[in-house]
Amino acid sequence: MIVRYIGVWFITLLLLAGCRSLPLEQQLDKILPTAEQVGADHLPETIEGVETPFFETKFARPQFPDRRDTVFPNESIQEKLDRLASQGGGTLLLKGHHLTGRITLKSNIELRLDADAVLEFKSEIADFMPVVFTRNEGVELYSLGACIYANGAKNIALTGTGRVVGPGEGSIRKQIMTHDVIENIVDSQTPVEQRIYDGKTADFIFPPALIAPINCSDVWIEGISLERSAFWNIVPTYCDGVVIRGVRVNSVGIQRGDGIDIESSRNVLVEYCTLNTGDDCIAVKAGRGYDGLRVNRPSENIVVRYCLSEKGHGGFTIGSETAGMAKKVYVHDCVFEGTDVGIRFKTRRPRGGGGEQIRFENIRMHVVHSAIRWDMLGQAQHVGNQASRAFKVDVNPLTPRFSAIQLHNIYIGSSSDCIKIEGIPESVLEDVTLSRVFARGTRYLSMKDAKDVRILNSKFDCQDYTIDTTHVSGLIQKNVEFVGKH
Repeated sequence: MIVRYIGVWFITLLLLAGCRSLPLEQQLDKILPTAEQVGADHLPETIEGVETPFFETKFARPQFPDRRDTVFPNESIQEKLDRLASQGGGTLLLKGHHLTGRITLKSNIELRLDADAVLEFKSEIADFMPVVFTRNEGVELYSLGACIYANGAKNIALTGTGRVVGPGEGSIRKQIMTHDVIENIVDSQTPVEQRIYDGKTADFIFPPALIAPINCSDVWIEGISLERSAFWNIVPTYCDGVVIRGVRVNSVGIQRGDGIDIESSRNVLVEYCTLNTGDDCIAVKAGRGYDGLRVNRPSENIVVRYCLSEKGHGGFTIGSETAGMAKKVYVHDCVFEGTDVGIRFKTRRPRGGGGEQIRFENIRMHVVHSAIRWDMLGQAQHVGNQASRAFKVDVNPLTPRFSAIQLHNIYIGSSSDCIKIEGIPESVLEDVTLSRVFARGTRYLSMKDAKDVRILNSKFDCQDYTIDTTHVSGLIQKNVEFVGKH
């Protein structure tokens, strides 16, 4: 049985009432969802109410004008979308196989992919001209935007059970900027309207996401399957009121092939999605470096539930671009089955931001490397000397921070590191509570630059119980059992 938040404590108590004599791992095994109970295969038709510890909101299926049209192969999708929009909106049904350039959704439009529909995107930069306003890796600029794009639209939807296929081999993939990190390429002092990357002004482009509405409200994405992305798959940016449900993403082997990235958006629900990705499965982001500070828009009021993350770098990640902060994020009843890392918090000294008021609850995972991971330093190839904690950095506007984080009812079936924390000396990780955690792994706990971390009512089955600590204060372990430790 899946534990819904609605009275999560009450329901959990009822379920535990008959098994309190069982070991913690068996208690959790009874109440936590399995891979066979979550993900796109189990998408219900109706949307349940949403309860969170941080905010109140309602999500409802959008309504569209009773006006319908169908687009068949060799017909222009954009022309029919524009015609429908000029009439006040409605639903456009896509049938068959379509090969197209960028599509731009307009207000009050539902684009529905029939079961046999394949929406495939062309591979040349010319097919995505003119450049459009977008945000790429947390920096505002003008480039290719997204395969399915919208700017300033209200009440839009992308639904159905068809497939969306990204660009193949062509100038888009050949001219992607890969030679440096974006903040070294796009000067934060340059006016946004002058940041043009069309493959001619500069000899490279910033690649299009598959689906990326920007400055939109009431966005609904449901049921579709995504594959062969050139970049991130679904990226709502500066949006308010977003529902992503029952989506399947397959971008395994694609560098930076994130599944769902919530970017400086608010009031977001992600549920019953299945993700196999070339990078993070689900991530929360909020801008990068000084450009992210200039915009200063958080990602907040976010619920992620009943999702299945299979292959990917992280099952669920906060960061690493979080200059505007990630706040009021609630992730519950999800399964991470085979990802590299389970729950990951990432910041970088030159990127700013961080997160607070974040809660994970009722999570089951089997991971390759770290189960619960804070990584606030990064790698030298991306941030140079700042990736070393020995490199002194004074507190500055880009100093990141994480605090006020809770993890409750977490089952870790396998991992290398159960808990691995790398904060930064000038801004330590603080105020973290892990309760009712069962974890099986090689190593129990490694901590650098942290304070006020509490591990409560938990059980660990590890080969190595050495606690590796550097610059740590206020570590509390209470009612913690260590299997085989003498």
